[in-house]
Amino acid sequence: MLPEKPWRMDAVLRLFVSVLSCWVFVGTLVGSLLGYFGKPPWHHLLLFLLCVIGGFVLLTGVMILLDRPWPLEKLPRNAVWLLLCFNGALLLSWQATSWSGGSDQVETSSAKLLVSLLSVQFISLVLVRRFLGAHGQRWNEAFEFRWDWKRALWLGSVLALLFLPLGWGLQLASAKAMQHLHLQPREQEAVELLRGPEALADRSILGAAAILVAPVVEEMLFRGILYPAIRRTGFPRLAWWGSAVAFGAIHMNLATFVPLTALALLLTWLYENTGNLLAPIAAHSVFNAMNFALVWMQQSRVIPGGS
Repeated sequence: MLPEKPWRMDAVLRLFVSVLSCWVFVGTLVGSLLGYFGKPPWHHLLLFLLCVIGGFVLLTGVMILLDRPWPLEKLPRNAVWLLLCFNGALLLSWQATSWSGGSDQVETSSAKLLVSLLSVQFISLVLVRRFLGAHGQRWNEAFEFRWDWKRALWLGSVLALLFLPLGWGLQLASAKAMQHLHLQPREQEAVELLRGPEALADRSILGAAAILVAPVVEEMLFRGILYPAIRRTGFPRLAWWGSAVAFGAIHMNLATFVPLTALALLLTWLYENTGNLLAPIAAHSVFNAMNFALVWMQQSRVIPGGS
């Protein structure tokens, strides 16, 4: 049974806004840098660099504002500053992307995604570490990594393999439903890159990030922090469904929303019944690994239907 966690809801909200801000701006600003210097319109160089630097400065302001508690008397002032910094960073990021030639340059798309993913995941880990420190917790105390870890890894891996046919079936059904509604299903950007002509090294690094890094960060955020925080407020069903829907929605892909939400429910069940975050991390990692292997085999024409 999962023990009670000391997470404060205001700290959880500030953590998630911080992480989401990093996911939005770090990837965009880093991607614009790579895109600009890949095909440089030099007449905009100074203004472009000022936009990127200004975007990172304003993002830092957002992080500083969200790193500290908001007492009631400072709430209006902090909210105004937060909106100014966030919208300013959004405007500068948009302008930097515009000067870099947009976000669809084939020559730099793989590098952009790789650098963005790794930098955002690293920053997310730093933010989680600061969150734990503010609650007087360490990694093992917060997520019970040492508690019956062999069983947690084994159970998570086995249940992920059992879930795969259901997950693939739900994704196929979602795609069919979208087509019936005259909507075009799209794969996630990482999957599109795996199917593309990018170098083997880039595709391997992307796969390693999806299998080894992303599951750790996402499980800490959604199962390790968000789920127990909502459950602690006295709404266990909202905790289950709210954290699962948020996990499905954060991937911003309509075709994968239902299967990822179903996967999230399984991951929450694993965490609730093992008390060790290694169980959902293992399941998440195996699920990503099997999907990566499927796409890789299709790309290599190993199985029928490969492009």
